[in-house]
Amino acid sequence: MLKHLFKLIWNKKKQNFLLMSEMLFSFLVLFAVFTLLVYYYNNYKKPMGFEYKNLWVVSYNNTFKSKSTDSVNRYYETLRSTIKAMPEIRELSFCSNNVPFSNSMWTSLVTYNKKQTSPVNWYTSDDGYKEALNAKVLEGRWFNKADAIGKYEHVVINNELKEKIFGSETAIGKVLGNADDKQRMQIIGVIQGVKVKGDYAPSGYALYHRADTGAFRWFGKIMVKVAPNTGAAFEARLYKTLANYMKDSNVEIEHMVNKRTNINYFTLVPMIVLTIVGSFLIINVALGLFGVLWYNINRRRGEIGLRRAVGATGGSVSSQLITESMILATISLIVGTFFAVQFPILNVFDLSAGIYLMAILLAVIFIYALVFVCSLYPGRQAAAIYPAVALHEE
Repeated sequence: MLKHLFKLIWNKKKQNFLLMSEMLFSFLVLFAVFTLLVYYYNNYKKPMGFEYKNLWVVSYNNTFKSKSTDSVNRYYETLRSTIKAMPEIRELSFCSNNVPFSNSMWTSLVTYNKKQTSPVNWYTSDDGYKEALNAKVLEGRWFNKADAIGKYEHVVINNELKEKIFGSETAIGKVLGNADDKQRMQIIGVIQGVKVKGDYAPSGYALYHRADTGAFRWFGKIMVKVAPNTGAAFEARLYKTLANYMKDSNVEIEHMVNKRTNINYFTLVPMIVLTIVGSFLIINVALGLFGVLWYNINRRRGEIGLRRAVGATGGSVSSQLITESMILATISLIVGTFFAVQFPILNVFDLSAGIYLMAILLAVIFIYALVFVCSLYPGRQAAAIYPAVALHEE
């Protein structure tokens, strides 16, 4: 039976070539769409790594200019005490501009045993950073005042960087180097990865520095954790306090909840565009399948009528047409899968092989389901052909 079907397909190879090309192209587009969807879904399942509710970000430009580092530190420590004295404030942290859900990035690389890992997001923060984010420490500890001195600079990394460099070994006490391996950094803690680019983006590799005595000169962000249900009245009071203290400074207060919504929109745009393009393509392929199968049935009415006249049932005729379509789909999918498996083999875009394999599986299932559904109605039409009518027309 299969040999006979392959012979029929080969005899109509020119007519079938366009149909197989459409299936192949559709599979490749679906593979791209499902890769993106699986990638986003895997990231979405992972924990956020911090609590963004009741967390505000204060942006300011540093207008206090003094050559004395002690004066600068005293100026901002006084501001810290003023803010922290407010009953609505739970915690605050002065930090670098690359706060979560912002478009600011600072990436570099780290070395361990002369092996480089990149890109690594570098963050600078003070001792209150962990409490402000409510980040989860998995190994070791967060910074404290005792880390101000030591042979090496003390740093904290996230679990993604730890697994990349050390695998299942402990990272505590290990010493990393920077790009030229001159800056030596000893790991004192490992925290859960923080998804700083929203729900659908990975946390990536991260390394946290403790702010040194001169950090206040270039800091521009304060993360403020407030009490639940703190409203606009307190926000206005906080703004007035900051504006009165930091005169000539542009102060802006943003809510992490709103920043998360905005950054998620930017992440979802490529997925939405690709899904729309893929949907139009699928509709085009479905219409093409209907048209080609309908055309083939009309051209093969004599053949179908003859089969019915020698005793073939309507079900067997319908099954033959559906099986022919599924064989054409199989040939297209074999070629498409050959190209798709090159992505995990060549490690394209540095995604895990599991994402690509799941995308291939979903695309194959979708194409088979589409071809099967599109073949059902033409198959039923072919099964309804009366032998006498078909042979009379011939």
